[in-house]
Amino acid sequence: MNAVVLPARFAPLPQEFHAELIAIADWWVKHSPDQAQGGFYGEIAVDNQPVNNASKGIILNARILWFFSEVALAVDNPDYRRCARRAYDYIAAHFVDNEFGGVYWELDSTGKPINTKKQIYAQAFTIYALCAYYQLSQDGQALELAQSCFALIEQHGIDREREGYLEAFTREWGLIDDLRLSEKDLNYPKSQNTHLHILEAYTRLYKVDARPEVKAALRYNIEMFDKYMIDKNTHHLRMFMDLEWNDFSPGYTYGHDIEASWLIAQALESLGDESYTKSLTPTLIKVADVTLNEGIGEQGQVLDSYDFATKTVNADTVWWVQAEALVGFLYAYATTGDARYFEAAKNAWEFIKTYQIDHNNGEWFWLSRLQTANGDPHYKVGFWKCPYHNGRAMLEAIRYLQKIA
Repeated sequence: MNAVVLPARFAPLPQEFHAELIAIADWWVKHSPDQAQGGFYGEIAVDNQPVNNASKGIILNARILWFFSEVALAVDNPDYRRCARRAYDYIAAHFVDNEFGGVYWELDSTGKPINTKKQIYAQAFTIYALCAYYQLSQDGQALELAQSCFALIEQHGIDREREGYLEAFTREWGLIDDLRLSEKDLNYPKSQNTHLHILEAYTRLYKVDARPEVKAALRYNIEMFDKYMIDKNTHHLRMFMDLEWNDFSPGYTYGHDIEASWLIAQALESLGDESYTKSLTPTLIKVADVTLNEGIGEQGQVLDSYDFATKTVNADTVWWVQAEALVGFLYAYATTGDARYFEAAKNAWEFIKTYQIDHNNGEWFWLSRLQTANGDPHYKVGFWKCPYHNGRAMLEAIRYLQKIA
């Protein structure tokens, strides 16, 4: 990884981010491989003990594949390459539906499918991971599988009448009643979260597959945010929508807002349309600015959400929100030079170091120690807890510091 030359006030940060990236990667190398049943454990408790017979979700496994591919590209360590290959082999052998295409949602601990629905969010993360693995390995089969998932999303996922992407389908790509990603989500056919990670997947796919249809799909995704999901009055992101794009969001989520700001910016960078980038960038900066003005806690952390019904802020301090805040504010600072954003990023990082990282057992707590003096009740690894947000934050933070330098 190249050294970053920065003004003195920034100097410690690249080394700190790099050290934490290695700490995250080494923890996952040591604790996450399931040596008994293959692949990676479906769940590991806060004390680093695996949960026997926990199911294995595609989101966790795709994000593990993405992370080890990315960190192996940045750091020459054979352990990281081995874990990337292990993740790829397991997904190809167990999650890929060789009859109807795409990937299953969930397997049991032995690798047998137990939920075969085709969530578009999952297909997107699989594309994202496979593209990173292809860049690492140059394995053409990985790219072909990514291209196959892309074709399936484009064939089945698009709402041809009203635009945008639908949430989920049956194994055979038929209609399904329960469209939700999780029990916390509302059951609507379109969501900002799914669109955001299709956008992220296509941003990465276009870097390794510059076909015109991939470029057109990437631009289409950016336009969906510009037209339907960024509220130009509040500069928050709409979360849940019906087929006609009517908004049924229960509130704002500051983590998704700040994450969207920099992911859309990266999509624009990948697309390479300078005119579109110039026109949309002020809107993205306003999204980051609203998070800075509305969503910051007393310790510099970004708060979870705002609820319309109760008119209250949920002050939970969740690991992925802090990770996205760090990157989002560095993006805003690198773009504008406004020192407020650097201070916000620095404060988020100080909060992470003080309250979010588990300095005794490794990795990050789900909820910060600010809330969990008696221990975090969540898992260290699970269906939604993986090295994606925090690992990506370290990689992207270094990237933005390089841009600043």
